[in-house]
Amino acid sequence: MRLSLAFLACAYFGFSAVPAFAATCGSVSFGGDFAGSYSCSSLGTPTGVTGQLGGVTFLDNNTLLIGGNANTAQGYIASIDVVRGADGHITGFGAPSAFYAAAPQIDGGLTFGPGGVLFATGYPTNTLLQYKPGSTAPDKIISLGGAGGVGGTVGTLQFVPQGFDGAGNLKIASYSTGQFYTATLTADGSGLYTVGAVTLSGQLSGGPEGLVYVDGGNAGFGVDSLLVSEYSAGKVGTYTLDANGNPIAGTRRDFITGLNGAEGAVIDPLTGDFLFSTFGSGNGLFVISGFTAPPAAVPEPATWAMMIAGFGLVGGTLRRRHGTLATA
Repeated sequence: MRLSLAFLACAYFGFSAVPAFAATCGSVSFGGDFAGSYSCSSLGTPTGVTGQLGGVTFLDNNTLLIGGNANTAQGYIASIDVVRGADGHITGFGAPSAFYAAAPQIDGGLTFGPGGVLFATGYPTNTLLQYKPGSTAPDKIISLGGAGGVGGTVGTLQFVPQGFDGAGNLKIASYSTGQFYTATLTADGSGLYTVGAVTLSGQLSGGPEGLVYVDGGNAGFGVDSLLVSEYSAGKVGTYTLDANGNPIAGTRRDFITGLNGAEGAVIDPLTGDFLFSTFGSGNGLFVISGFTAPPAAVPEPATWAMMIAGFGLVGGTLRRRHGTLATA
C-alpha cells in the first residue's frame, strides 16, 4: 500500500540561501538498451519544499513548480529557480522555494494545459485540480471516479506534446490499477474545463506516477515512446506508442532501475533532459542527461500550453512530423 503522510507544517519554506548542486545517483542503473548513452545526477531536495514530493513541471525555462506535502490535505505547489551550468544543464537550485498555490492531496501529475491552465492530480481522492494563471488555490476540483471514470485512484496525467501522434490529448493514469486513459476536455465558459468521456487506452505497471513523451531519435528508443515513473516498482519504464499516443502492451523495457519512490516527471525545455521527483526516501529531484536538446524555437511550457488548443486538444489527433524533435 502506498505511503501516506499526515504532516502539519508550521512553515512551507526553508531559509538557507545556499544553492544545492548535483551529486551522483548511488545505486541507480540504466536498462541494457540505454546504458552508456545516459547519465544521472541527483539535485537533492529542493530547498525549503516540505514533506513528500509530488509532481514537477516548468513554469518557465528557469523556474520549476513542484508539489510538497504530497498526498495530504496540506499539499501545495512550490516554485524554485534552477541553476544551469555553462552547457545549459541544470546543476542545482537557486534561492529557497516560494509558495505558489495550495494543492490538497497533490500527487504525481502536474502540467500546463490549454489556456495556460495548470492541471494536477489528487491522491487518494481521485481528483483533478485546475488553476487559472496566477491562482493561488484550485479554481476547480473534479472527481474522476464513478461509473465510466478512472478506476482506483489517479496517479498522474500528461498532455501529448505537439509533434507526437495524438498531440493535444489528455492522458490520465491510475496509480492503483495502472489503467491508462484518454480523457475528453470541454471548455466550461469560465476559462476552465470539464472532463467528459474517459476512455481506457492502455495498461501500465509498477504504480505510474509520472509520464513524459520521448522522441524516437534519442539513443536506445528508435521510435516515439512514453517514459513512466513507476513508484511501486522503483523504476522508470518505457513503452512504444501507438497511433494515438498510447502505450503498446508488451513493449515495456527498463529505462532506470534502483530507485526509491519515483514520482512526478518532466522534460527540460532547454536541454531535453528528463527530470523526476521522488516521494519518500530522499525526497529529491533527479536529472537524466543524454537526450537530444529540443529545437531552439520551442517556447517555454506555460506559453506553449496556451497554444495547445490550436492543435485540436478536444478530441483531435495530429500525426507526427517525422524528423522534427518533439518534447514534453
